[in-house]
Amino acid sequence: MSGKLIDGRALAQKKQAELADKVVQFKSEHGFVPGLVVILVGDDPASQVYVRNKERAALAAGFRSETLRLSDATSEEELLELIAKYNQDPAYHGILVQLPLPHHINDKRVILAIDPHKDVDGFHPMNTGHLWSGRPLMVPCTPAGIMEMLREYEVDLEGKTAVIVGRSNIVGKPMAQLLLGKNATVTLTHSRTRHLAAVCKQADILIVAIGQGHFVTKDFVKEGAVVIDVGMNRDDDGKLIGDVKFDEVVELASLITPVPGGVGPMTITMLLEQTYQAALRSVTL
Repeated sequence: MSGKLIDGRALAQKKQAELADKVVQFKSEHGFVPGLVVILVGDDPASQVYVRNKERAALAAGFRSETLRLSDATSEEELLELIAKYNQDPAYHGILVQLPLPHHINDKRVILAIDPHKDVDGFHPMNTGHLWSGRPLMVPCTPAGIMEMLREYEVDLEGKTAVIVGRSNIVGKPMAQLLLGKNATVTLTHSRTRHLAAVCKQADILIVAIGQGHFVTKDFVKEGAVVIDVGMNRDDDGKLIGDVKFDEVVELASLITPVPGGVGPMTITMLLEQTYQAALRSVTL
């Protein structure tokens, strides 16, 4: 069976165009646009790329967008003061502090400092609690983007076996809860899981976010499975690759995300969508 690509880039373009139309309507009704501030501390190369892409997407969708690029020397106290300022600024409905942070800054304190209603990354414990109680408000953007892709490609989750490889707070754990909310039967695995390939081979939907290039081969995948590759790695030649060995698995999968052009663009799209929803709540609550 030849796999059909889930085109995350095309879907993101479609959703962002729809969002731009909603922003125009929002401005005509309320006199302002959703605002997003992104704070980057240090010069991590990958973070620089992510932040630049987020900034471009926000501006293209008609958002008020501000990006603060701070030096490695920025203290934790200075960063917390900046967050407190934007917590109180009604022009901004979303605050995102790009991770990872320099080692001298406690990321847990930073996440706790963000107003949960502006926490468009969905990492604040209050938003985590909302998600695990079955009442999601702000959800981590990568799992949210994956759910949108599954919906768009009409993947039936009801009663299906879903296996997630990777147990991070950013992808694996929230992904499990979102799938449970759609009545999938979920197994959350990781690098210490025994007989991992055999467990994965039971999956109707396999989501891989383990951070190891080409970790999942055809031996992990049953024929007809939907395979979502969250990985972003570089091979020895510097080429961007996923956690899934695409050339092997594509022959088995019914649907599969490529790397690049799969999950990544939808992560940014959901960041914008959650900022828009936060702005909407600001005028309806």
